[in-house]
Amino acid sequence: MTRFDEPLKKALGDKTASPLESALGITTVGELLRHYPRRYAERGELTPIASLEHGEHVTVVGKVSSAMRRPMKNRQGTWLDVQITDGKDRLHLAFFGKGAYVAENRLTPGTEAMFSGKVDVFATSKTRRVSLTHPDYESFDETAETAEEFASAPVPIYPSAQGLATWKIRRAVRTVLDVLSLDDPLPAEVRARHGLATLEGALRWIHRPRDFGEITRARSRLKFDEAFVLQAVLVRRRLAASAWPARPRPGRAEGLLGDFDARLPFELTEGQREVGEEIAADLAREHPMHRLLQGEVGAGKTVVALRAMLQVVDSGGQAVLLAPTEVLAQQHHRSIVGMLGDLATGGMFGGTVVALLTGSMGTAARRSALLDAASGAAGIVVGTHALLQEHVQFADLGLVVVDEQHRFGVEQRDALREKGGGGRPHVLVMTATPIPRTVAMTVFGDLEVSTLSQLPSGRAPISTHVVPAAEKPHFLDRTWQRVREEVALGRQAYVVCPRIGDQEGDEGDVGRDVDSDAGRDEEERRPPLAVLEVAEMLSDGPLHGLRVEVLHGKLPPEEKDAVMRAFTKGEIDVLVATTVIEVGVDVPNSSVMIIMDADRFGVSQLHQLRGRVGRGGLPGLCLLVSEAPEATPARARLEAVAATLDGFELSRVDLEQRREGDVLGAAQSGRKSSLKMLQLLRDEDVIEAAREEAVTVLSADPELEAHPALRAELDAVVADEKADYLEKA
Repeated sequence: MTRFDEPLKKALGDKTASPLESALGITTVGELLRHYPRRYAERGELTPIASLEHGEHVTVVGKVSSAMRRPMKNRQGTWLDVQITDGKDRLHLAFFGKGAYVAENRLTPGTEAMFSGKVDVFATSKTRRVSLTHPDYESFDETAETAEEFASAPVPIYPSAQGLATWKIRRAVRTVLDVLSLDDPLPAEVRARHGLATLEGALRWIHRPRDFGEITRARSRLKFDEAFVLQAVLVRRRLAASAWPARPRPGRAEGLLGDFDARLPFELTEGQREVGEEIAADLAREHPMHRLLQGEVGAGKTVVALRAMLQVVDSGGQAVLLAPTEVLAQQHHRSIVGMLGDLATGGMFGGTVVALLTGSMGTAARRSALLDAASGAAGIVVGTHALLQEHVQFADLGLVVVDEQHRFGVEQRDALREKGGGGRPHVLVMTATPIPRTVAMTVFGDLEVSTLSQLPSGRAPISTHVVPAAEKPHFLDRTWQRVREEVALGRQAYVVCPRIGDQEGDEGDVGRDVDSDAGRDEEERRPPLAVLEVAEMLSDGPLHGLRVEVLHGKLPPEEKDAVMRAFTKGEIDVLVATTVIEVGVDVPNSSVMIIMDADRFGVSQLHQLRGRVGRGGLPGLCLLVSEAPEATPARARLEAVAATLDGFELSRVDLEQRREGDVLGAAQSGRKSSLKMLQLLRDEDVIEAAREEAVTVLSADPELEAHPALRAELDAVVADEKADYLEKA
């Protein structure tokens, strides 16, 4: 008998297991059985040959129409030309040497088989010849184990790789299935409530189905498994966190928060008030708050977070705001000090010190910030990763606010939370990227979720247009004219580029896994536009005479801060920058956002960048400059952004166009996504049902003493560190 965690080399032997490991990274029995077929072929089904593309590695099903010996062109001897057909087009199979003699005997006309190899396409103006050279192959009668299976059973076609044909994977799967023994991790009562098959049965049906009905039942069970395990990990974590002690931070009457509210020059939105009440109630409890605050760009999340920090300061504690970049940390510090006014000076005004701590600060400033944090003089500390270092101490840390959570790892978050001293601090996670409900349940399932969807009064509408620079270069000329017109009215503009310069490491400040498809092969595309090149081009050309400056992550910290201060004061007309200005930067006088090579950015990132304008009552204009041709996925992304200002709608578009693993963070962690069957947008009902069941099971049995197989499954997930990208508390 074999089990999920058994090494594949032990179960199959080194000769069979090694190709699976080298080609697909499969090392255990469980990983092999989770390598599901991508489709199923039926006897008599012919793959459309016209759909094959040059260079792809394919497995096709076809019928041999002819097999002929042909003379070599440049040397003596012959080669075998086998042709298979789909009734309309022909696919040529070329065999040489000994392989030709073997194929000649096995691939006789009328034989139906699977063929696996790399596609070559030779096309002229009149003909298109598609071929595979020395493909692996196996006829249906060789693949089938019984006459019944040969006649009717669907044939699994697996995702494969060069040198590893689908039927070799199929044989390996059969071998382990024949000796498989599993304890089902899904409780029997859950299976019964949802009419689900056993795990062992589902695996047999997905890999060795007798009909398509078994495939459907297998997928239902395996899809539910993925949702249930994800939710159970999060629910267990949530229950454990709710048991931790925390010092209540109820605030006090006539404190800093009251003074701040009285001085606000604007009315809080209804959403800000409601979310503020939720957070205030959480802070007053004896267990730590774990809440996600998400909202539209410009919805006022910073004000909500600041009010929470002031409540903690009024309760005698300290609050920390952790930002992913120095530019954003400095911006947050300026913004908070500006909103607090004389309340940020402390001393005789009865306020509190707002300290800034970043890794590149000067020695004196750094020593002063560290002393203020450790002594408690600073009620609010804003910083970057520098806050996580061991020597950074706090007198009484009561609240941790994490901005742009997805840019911080679990270990970094925990390092700061452990500085709470006498109890766990409350945690407020903020994200300016709106999240579809299913993603929020799946990625942030251990957090209470608060949403700000209402924009504050004074936010002007932003009009967005795609500028097709390659098709209509005069549109690009008009783009720079618009910038000059806005500057002439006393306003300012951003120009964003994907890259800094030509040196190694100049790719940009924030790496993103974005499909960079502009309708052509990647090697044919020019390098992305760079800040330094574009700034020089604009200064010498269409924006000559305007005050143009650059901002990017490789500038010295003091220079970055000086540039942002100058732009905020209106001393710079046009700021050419990387995505370092993506979030948090708030300059009310900026009215134009030009995004160069916009197709190289993701949907959510474009939406964030667009949100930097239209913040001061001035109408905003965002122009997405791209050379992506019409009718390409890249152009479709840009048109989607231009069509709506609804970040939640765009987040669904973003998810539809990206891999599930990217959304969950697998691309950043380098690990495979655990989602093989589950689709976050389409399977909302499955996720909701799995969440309810996970809550029911774990609430009744937190230690899973009655469910040892489920406990082992969850422990294995965490032990394998696959939960790193799930833990967003």
